Order: sequence, then C-alpha cells, then structure tokens
Amino acid sequence: MRRTMACAVLSALAVATAVAVPAAASGDFYTPPDEVPEAQGELIRTAPLDLAVSVDLGGAIAPLPATATRLLYSSLDETGEPVAVSGSYLEPEAPWLGSGDRPLVSFSVGTQGQGDACAPSKTLESGLVIDPEALAVGYEIPFIYGFLQQGIAVVVTDYVGLGTTDRLHSYVNRLDSGRAVLDAARAASALPGATVTADSPVGLYGYSQGGGAAASAAELAPAYAPELDVVGAYAGAPPADLVEVMKSADDTSLTGVIGWALNGLLQYHPEMAAALESEISEDGWETLERLSTACIGDAVIATGTAFASTSEWTTSGESLAAVAARIPAVQEAVGAQRIGGLTPTAPVRIVTGTQDDIVDHGQARQLALDWCASGADVSYVPVPQLVPSGGTGLNHLTPAITRSVQSTAWMVDRLRGLPAWSNCGLVRLLP
Repeated sequence: MRRTMACAVLSALAVATAVAVPAAASGDFYTPPDEVPEAQGELIRTAPLDLAVSVDLGGAIAPLPATATRLLYSSLDETGEPVAVSGSYLEPEAPWLGSGDRPLVSFSVGTQGQGDACAPSKTLESGLVIDPEALAVGYEIPFIYGFLQQGIAVVVTDYVGLGTTDRLHSYVNRLDSGRAVLDAARAASALPGATVTADSPVGLYGYSQGGGAAASAAELAPAYAPELDVVGAYAGAPPADLVEVMKSADDTSLTGVIGWALNGLLQYHPEMAAALESEISEDGWETLERLSTACIGDAVIATGTAFASTSEWTTSGESLAAVAARIPAVQEAVGAQRIGGLTPTAPVRIVTGTQDDIVDHGQARQLALDWCASGADVSYVPVPQLVPSGGTGLNHLTPAITRSVQSTAWMVDRLRGLPAWSNCGLVRLLP
C-alpha cells in the first residue's frame, strides 16, 4: 500500500494537473509549448491581463495604477533543462521622476501554495481565487502598489510550475526560484510596448518564500544574468536554510509548507521516493498528494495540516526533519537548497523577526553572516520581537507589514542610484 501511495504521489508530481484551476483562467495560455526556447528569459507568449484588484488607501479604494500583461517565458530548472514559467508585467501609469530609464522591480511573492490556481498572475487578476479545491489570496498586492505609484515597473514571476500545467511548483527550490526571478526581468525588458529597457536598473524584492527567491537571485545574478543591472535585493524572512526551516515550520499554522517543499524535491529526485517509501505513512503520502493542489488558504483551513506535526506523517513517529537528517538521499537534496554559498555583487538587505515562528530567525541571520564573510554589501535588520506568537505566523508576517515602508524606500533609493550602507561589522553583535 505504501508503494502504491508513493507512486500515486510521484505520478501527481510528474504531471501537474489543472484540476484546481478555474476554466476561465487556465485556457491554453498556461500550457507550455512542446519545445521551450533554450535562451533564458525569452518571451514565449503574452496576453492582456485585466487588473480587477484594488488597494485600500486609508478608506479610499484605488485600482492598481498600471496596465498588465500576462507572460509565459523561458528559464532553466534545477536540472538545467529549459522550462516555461508564467508571470505578469505591470506597466505603471505614473511617470518615473528619477534619472535614466524607468526602473524595474522583479517581485517574488511569498508563499501562495502548490496548486495552479495559486499563481500570482491569477490573483492579480481577481485578488481572490475561490475554486472547489483551492483558496488563493493576493495578499502582497499592496506592496506591489507601492512601487507602481512611484513610476517603477514591476514584473512578478509565478515561479516554476505554479500556474503552468506541465509540472508541479518546485516550492523554495533555490535554483528554480532564483533563475525564474532573473528571467522574469529579462522577459520584461523584451516585452513590446514596455518602457523598461535592457539598461533599466533592476531591483529584486521578496518576503518569505519570495525573500528566499530574491536572495537566491541576488547571488546567482553575477554569473547567471550578468547583463542585468541589478542594483539591490531585499530579502525579507528568507528561508535560506531549508534544513532549519523544516524544523521551525513544524507544528505551526503552516506545517503544510514542509509538504510543499518535499513534493517539489520529489519531482526532481525520484530516488528520494524509494528512500522514503517505508518512512512516510499512508496518511503521510495522502497528505502530500492533497497538498500538491492546495493554496495557502487551504493549508490553513482545509488540508488538515494546520498545527499538525510532521511526525504524524511518518511511520517512525519522527519529524520529517529528523527523517531527512538520517537519510543521505534526502539530506543531500534538502541541503542543496541552502542559500549563501555565492556572493551578491549588488547591495542586499535582510529583514527578519527575532522570534519568527515559521521561518527560523537564526538561519536568516546566518545568511547575513555568510554573505558578509564573502565580501557582500549587506544591510541586516533584525526586528525585535519580545514574545513568541505560538506558531500562528504573526511574528513571521508582522515585519513584512511594519517594515514595508522602509523596505520599499530602501529599494527605491537603490533604483535612484543612491549609495547603500552596510552593517556587516555589527551583524555578530546583533540578535
């Protein structure tokens, strides 16, 4: 029975279904061509994207001040194979009042889920996607608004497999996410009618899953996309060390993120399925399969994973982190997601809550130490949190909101060409 369940999950991972995608939003756009261009960041197809969402500005409702285009572009997956990635480009209505070409922010969203209905390009269209099997919310739209109103163009990747029908979303995969963020910027500059150019300054911005994607993109950029003028990267609450995050996210409202991470790894590492066959229980395999089409709303409300322990998914009663630590094939795949082994050449800012109850604070601080040691220009901002929030996610989410104005301003300064400051000399003295 375990073998049957493992095979069922692998089958679901090998060919991601569109069951959770509303018919009106899926169509043929999200189906990749048989041959994906080998050139990274090449536009495959585009389509108009209606922005039905608005932002509440102190009681006044304002539509997003932009014209949007749905994108399908080429990138490279973890194995080095071409992959089609969907996303969206937002051309601001406001002029850019700074000097030089209109800048671009490649915005990487926080956790959306693993089902195709969770794609940011779909929640940008409606704000809320309600499907019989998925509940997705575009909760970072206000942050995108902050750039658009200043005349800064924004491109938002859907990440590898989130939206497209050929595969499962490779959640928090270091190479997939970093490359998708950079190739989105390449695709935006090639979009007919866009006012950004190949010479536009590029900022990388993200929080939580998006913080990890922005961090990965920042350190990959010098070798992977040297032609991009990356001028800064903001990485909020980055899951830089998946080993530690598998521990901190367990027994919380977002235990499901561990399942999404494991599903993504199984897609690229089938040898893990054999190694885990007798380690994960039948209920565990069923849970992983259920998560594979779920969005963040479902993970909190409907999948039965909120405040669950991954020890309930294993035959030994150990947590998945403990199981991964003693199985070489799993340990290697999880460890390969570690961010911090390369050096960004653009200034980077890391923001992390000192009692983050989802994404371990210590590993985010370690990312700052790693980058500082390699000579990067790092601004490390620990947000003091006096009491824990009990796995509810409040301490994880709060810095995204309370520091949003400062974080946006920091990025705008980089796009304006202002110098950044580094506090690498103080990181070891800070919490």
